[in-house]
Amino acid sequence: MKVYQTNEIKNIALLGNSRSGKTTLAEAMLFKGGVIDRRGDTDSHNTVSDFNKIEHENEISVFSTVLYSEYKNKKINFIDNPGADDFCGGPIMSMRPSDCGVMVINAQNGVEVGTEIQNRHANNNNFPFMLVVNFLDHENANWEKTVEHLKERLGSKVIVAQYPVETGSSFNSIIDVVSMKMYKYPAGGGKAEILDIPESEKDKAAAIHGELIEKAAEGDESLMEIFFEKDTLTPEEMQRGIKAGLISNGIAPVFCISAKKDIGVDRLMEFIADTMPSPDEMPAPLNTDEVAVECKSSGPAVIFVFKSSIEEHVGEINYFKVMSGELNESIDLVNQNTGSKERLSQLYVCAGKNRVKVAKLCAGDIGATVKLKNTKTNNTLTVNNASMTFAPIAYPEPKFRTAIRPLSESDDEKLGESLVRMSKEDPTITYEYSKELKQILVYGQGEYHLNILKWHFDNIYKIPTEFYAPKIPYRETITKVAQADYRHKKQSGGAGQFGEVHMIIEPYIEGAPEPNMFKIQGKELKISIRDREELNMPWGGKLMYYNCIVGGSIDARFMPAILKGINEKMEEGPLTGSYARDIKVYVYDGKMHPVDSNEISFRLAGRNAFSQAFKAAGPKIMEPVYDVEVFVPGDRMGDVMSDLQGRRAIVQGMSSESGFEKISAKIPLAEMNKYSTSLSSISGGRAMYTMKFAEYAQVPPDIQDKLLKEYEAEQKDE
Repeated sequence: MKVYQTNEIKNIALLGNSRSGKTTLAEAMLFKGGVIDRRGDTDSHNTVSDFNKIEHENEISVFSTVLYSEYKNKKINFIDNPGADDFCGGPIMSMRPSDCGVMVINAQNGVEVGTEIQNRHANNNNFPFMLVVNFLDHENANWEKTVEHLKERLGSKVIVAQYPVETGSSFNSIIDVVSMKMYKYPAGGGKAEILDIPESEKDKAAAIHGELIEKAAEGDESLMEIFFEKDTLTPEEMQRGIKAGLISNGIAPVFCISAKKDIGVDRLMEFIADTMPSPDEMPAPLNTDEVAVECKSSGPAVIFVFKSSIEEHVGEINYFKVMSGELNESIDLVNQNTGSKERLSQLYVCAGKNRVKVAKLCAGDIGATVKLKNTKTNNTLTVNNASMTFAPIAYPEPKFRTAIRPLSESDDEKLGESLVRMSKEDPTITYEYSKELKQILVYGQGEYHLNILKWHFDNIYKIPTEFYAPKIPYRETITKVAQADYRHKKQSGGAGQFGEVHMIIEPYIEGAPEPNMFKIQGKELKISIRDREELNMPWGGKLMYYNCIVGGSIDARFMPAILKGINEKMEEGPLTGSYARDIKVYVYDGKMHPVDSNEISFRLAGRNAFSQAFKAAGPKIMEPVYDVEVFVPGDRMGDVMSDLQGRRAIVQGMSSESGFEKISAKIPLAEMNKYSTSLSSISGGRAMYTMKFAEYAQVPPDIQDKLLKEYEAEQKDE
C-alpha cells in the first residue's frame, strides 16, 4: 500500500440511527476503493463490519468497526458505528480519531431517535458532520419531508447540496448543486454518467445553488467579501467555503444515495476526498498541558490509542491515531500513562478483521498494532523526547446497573477475567465488587446493553451467569444527641476481660462549634476535650473522635482500641448493616481493671456503647439521590412526567433544548431500576436521559420502616 501523507488522509465517523444503512454504505465504500472485490449485504451476514455472531443474531451493529478505502489518490479512514443508544460508546469513541462525520438518514423515516441522540453527542464534542439521505429508492422515501425534519431538528447549518430528480423505484438521477451537474446511474448502480442539468430542473437547481453559495460564504470572511461584491462564488471558492464551514461546524451539507443500489456513492466519496478537511486542516488538539499538538509528520512521533479489542488467535489489538510525526515498523515508544516501553513491531491498516501490513504511517493516519505489553484504550505513546498525554475519551455516566453472579462458584475467577476483557473492548461497561453490598455490580448504558454482555458470558466465554437485583448502598446517620455506656466483662479462669466506656454522640455538621456542655436526660454534663481525630470515611462523610477523659479513668493506650470498635460499627451500621457517616463521638469516662483490661476489651466496649447510643440518637437511613436529566419530545412530556412522579422524583426545572423538552429532577437510585427500559417504552424510543450522583438524602419514614423490617428478617434467616 502507498504511504499516504497527512494532506491525503480523511478520517470519517459513520453515524446515524440503527438500520439507516451505515453498514451497507461502508460496504459500498470499501468496494469503490478496491478494498473488497464484491459487496456483502447485511441479510447474508457477510459484510466486512458487523462480522460478530451477536451482530448477525440481532441484525444490528453492536461494535464499532475501523475501516479504510482508497479513492482519488486519497486514503479515507472511516469507522462504522452502532446506532442504538445502548451502544453510544462506539459513536463517541469514533469522534476522537475522526475529523468529520457522515450522518446517515433513512429517507423512509426522516430524523429518528438515533439521529437526534448522536447529533447531541456530536454537539457536545463540537464534532462536524455532513448528512447523507439513504434509501431514496424505497417506495416510502420522502425527500422533502426528510429535509424539512433535518432543518427543524438539527438547525440552520443544514443545507442541501444534492437533491433527487425522483424517489422510489425511479430513483436513478441526482442534481448536484455543488458541481451544478446531474449524475445519472445505470439500472444496477455503479458509475454515474455526468450530464448537464435538464431545463426542467434548472430554476430549482439555481435557487438551491444560490442558498449553498451563501452558506459557503459564511464560513470564510474573505469569501463573504467576494460574495457581497460578485453575488456568487467560483466552484473552487465554494469548495473552500464548504470546507471552512465543516471545520468550524457551521455547515452540514445534505447528499443523496441508495447505498444498496450503489447510487450516489461515487459522488459522495469524491466529495469526501476533495472537500472534507484533512487532519492537518482541523484545529490542533490540545494535550493535557493545554498545549496544541500540530498534526504534521515533521513533529515527534505521538499516538493516541482510541480502541482496543481482543480477537481469537491474535490477542489484543490496539487501534490508534498518529497525532504527530511518523511511525515506522519496530519503532520504540514510551507509554506516557504507565511509563512502560513498547515496541510497535508490526503496523497495520484495518478493514474489519482484515489487516494489511504497512511499513509506515504518517501524522493524521489511523492504524493498529498487536502484542503491546501494557497499553490500553486512552493511552498516549510517544518517542522519548516527547513527554505528553491526551485526555481520555469522555463517556457518559452509566444508566443501568445490575448484580451478576456465576451459577457455579468455580467460575468466579473466570467471570472476573471476562469482565476485564469486555470492559477493555467497551469502556461504557464498568464493574466493581462492592464490599459494602457483597455483590458484583455491572454498569452499562441500558438493559439491552447488559443483555449483550450476558450473551457473551453464555455463548463466548461459556460461563453460566445470572443477573439479579442490585442492593442500594444506603447510609446511616443520627439526628440528635445521645449517651450510652457499656461494660465488657468476661471471666474464664486466669486473666479475664474488662473494659467500660461512657460516650456521647451527636450529628456532625460542617462548621458547627465544639461543645463543652451536654444536657443528657435533664442533667448537664460538662466535658473537656483533650484530643481530637478527624476521619474521612472511605464511603463519604466524617467521623469526629474526641478524647475527653480526665483523671485517667481510661488509659490513653486504650483510646485507639475504642476508636477501632467504633469504626467497625460505622462499617456495619446498627440499623441495616449499611455504612454510617457524619457522627461526632465524645468518650468522656469509663473504667479499667489493673489486670483484665486490654485492647480487645475496650474495642468491644466501644463498639457496643456506640451501637446503643446510635439507636437512641434519632437514627435515620439515607439513600443515594441522582441528578437526572430527561430529554423528551414535547408530545410525550405528560407521560414521562407521570412516570417520574411515581418514582419519587423532585422536579428541579424544565426547559427546551434542540427540539426536546428537558426535565431536570432529583430521583432516588432505588427508583431508577430499569428506568431506561421504561422510558424507551413510554417515549417510543425517542427520549434519552443522563444521571449523575448528587447526594444522600433521608428516606421517607414508611420506606425506613420497611428497610428495618427487611434487615431484621434477613438477620433472623442467617
